[in-house]
Amino acid sequence: MKKAFALLLCTVLISGILAGCGSTEKKEADNTAEGKTWIVATDTVFKPFEYTNEKNEFVGIDVDIIAAIAEDQGFKYELQSLGWDAAVAAVQAGQADGIIAGATIKQDRIDSGWIFSEGYYNATQTFVVAEGSDIASFDDLKGKNVAVKNATAGADYANSLKDQYGFTVTVFEDSPTMYQDVVLGNSVACVEDTPIMAASIKENGLALMIPAGMESEGAPYGFAIMDKADQELLDMFNAGLANIKKNGIYDEIIAKYLK
Repeated sequence: MKKAFALLLCTVLISGILAGCGSTEKKEADNTAEGKTWIVATDTVFKPFEYTNEKNEFVGIDVDIIAAIAEDQGFKYELQSLGWDAAVAAVQAGQADGIIAGATIKQDRIDSGWIFSEGYYNATQTFVVAEGSDIASFDDLKGKNVAVKNATAGADYANSLKDQYGFTVTVFEDSPTMYQDVVLGNSVACVEDTPIMAASIKENGLALMIPAGMESEGAPYGFAIMDKADQELLDMFNAGLANIKKNGIYDEIIAKYLK
């Protein structure tokens, strides 16, 4: 009898332990799912959308928008400032889940696997010249060189005009180096998103100016993923964007950087 009771007690204890283990494993799995941290890649310097301020804080329109949307939707994320080319490569390689870096929604990007959110900001691209330059129209660019940033809407805009107006193009990997090439006189102009250029000239005292009538029609910026498995993140971005536009937070962010 004692042996039978002991055997029964042992069986109950083992069952309880196994059930407890199963419960713990499930809870840990649930916590892992609930606690997912999305990796979002961005540029290093694309003022006023992402840049480091005088307090060595990484700030900007894109930085604030993703923060506001994450708070609205209740998800965790890690923003990695990698530079444009490295940010794109990280998402393509699956090392990051999404990218927010003033990325223009373009058909060639969609064709190559970018999956965009709704547009969150409409921007034009403009030619920019050195202070005191006599470049005032596209015709003045004939026989001269124009600096562009790799794989951007600005580069596309310049390339769409170079044959018509007879100028050449030099490609750079980041905006500050591109600006410097114009300041030094190696290129007579560069092409940049208009709000970025205006902010950079004003806040950094760059010896550059924006001539009238040399801008594009404009196109929207979008957040993007490149793997359909990350659709949840894109859906949350779109939902959060709609909410912060409705409650006024979006307008506050834009006004903060583009007064």
